[in-house]
Amino acid sequence: MTDMPTFGAGIWHFATYKDRYATDGYGPPVGLLEQIDRAGAVGELSVVDLNWPFVGFDGTLDDVKAALAKNGLKAIAITPEIYTRDFVKGSFTNPDPAVRKRALALMHDATEVALELGCSYVKLWPGQDGWDYPFQVNYHDVWQLALDGLKELCSAHPEINYVIEYKPREPRVKIIFPSVARTLLGIERIGLPNLGILLDFGHSLYGQETPADAAQLAIDYGRLFAIDVNDNMRGWDDDMVVGSVHLVETFEFFHTLRKNDWQGVWQLDQFPFREDSVQAAKQAIRFLKAIHRALDVLDDDALAQAQAAHDALAAQRLVQNALLTSMTGLEEA
Repeated sequence: MTDMPTFGAGIWHFATYKDRYATDGYGPPVGLLEQIDRAGAVGELSVVDLNWPFVGFDGTLDDVKAALAKNGLKAIAITPEIYTRDFVKGSFTNPDPAVRKRALALMHDATEVALELGCSYVKLWPGQDGWDYPFQVNYHDVWQLALDGLKELCSAHPEINYVIEYKPREPRVKIIFPSVARTLLGIERIGLPNLGILLDFGHSLYGQETPADAAQLAIDYGRLFAIDVNDNMRGWDDDMVVGSVHLVETFEFFHTLRKNDWQGVWQLDQFPFREDSVQAAKQAIRFLKAIHRALDVLDDDALAQAQAAHDALAAQRLVQNALLTSMTGLEEA
């Protein structure tokens, strides 16, 4: 069997969630250090993605380093919060130059934190950059603002990578980076080597992409820097436990990564609103281990022959044989 991948999670996986109905939250508040402790309690996570700034946390960066070390964790990424109330009309594309400047300052600060923590990348999720109504924006202008802001940021810090996490919608009705193709188009226009894509499996699903195809396209352009995995019903970004719904497409996604020798972290981006967050992570990792095992036993030569003939039924038989036997013998989460 090949070596197990490195597993990671967004630290928000272990927080308390709110929505527009349960505005008081689905549990008591969970502070940053407790979130890190919960991530450590999973037992098989190696890295976490941290939001910046550390909202509600009055400790120091040294306190965060100590909490990570105590739990055997490292920070893989910093995600600046460029999608909050301060940036309701956008970060890169805000019509107010002062707000755009403030957003970039926040991203520069996040970069310094990422460097201090030894992170691999800074994750950019420009969820407020886009539009809601026809005629609301000048499409040429907002696209250029997004590219100019990204180029300024990435040029200033060539020593670290940046990733764009694309998403079709939410909170904006239309986000300016909604798909792998448009995101790649922007990245290629910018032309810097330290800017790539974080492919969120759930975003790809509900954007009506085939996640394996999206991954292949990003890999072909040398821009797949990171992934997040979860699941949904394809109509919304539900952030369910990975493998809950789309078993075969999840398997195909990781098969694409394997055949391209992609070596990144298998990272969870789940929102267990009503479930125990530690158990949700353990169950997800149990499933991902089964995926890893199934990749080892899949008959790749036979699959290649079936694909060359576009033989869907033969391919499905091979996939089912590998996937549906792979859970046997795994310890319970």
